[in-house]
Amino acid sequence: MEIFTFKKEDGKRIEAFDSNFVMSRITQTFSPSMIGCMYLEENGVIGYHQAVMPQLLLIVKGEGEVRSNNGEYFHVKTGDAVFWGKDEWHETRSEEGLMAVVIESEELTPWDYIKK
Repeated sequence: MEIFTFKKEDGKRIEAFDSNFVMSRITQTFSPSMIGCMYLEENGVIGYHQAVMPQLLLIVKGEGEVRSNNGEYFHVKTGDAVFWGKDEWHETRSEEGLMAVVIESEELTPWDYIKK
């Protein structure tokens, strides 16, 4: 498991085409990808299971805890991104609830785009 950040402060200001915004790049894929949004309510859990393929979980609202094979939980909050490799056991839980975007693809390389 690796934890990254995609906070505004880590992004790059874009001004091309009369634009004015900050872009925090996440990843790039060259193979098919699945992108979804997960909503954990109060005391919600994404149960302990193996990743079918590399997976990136982007916390966009709220906070919670994640763990991997070693059983130790790590606190995550809005702006954090958690990466699990294929077949890696993992779990996500939240006491207060959270919303996260998940990206699954055989060729995820978040370390090329976002900070640890």
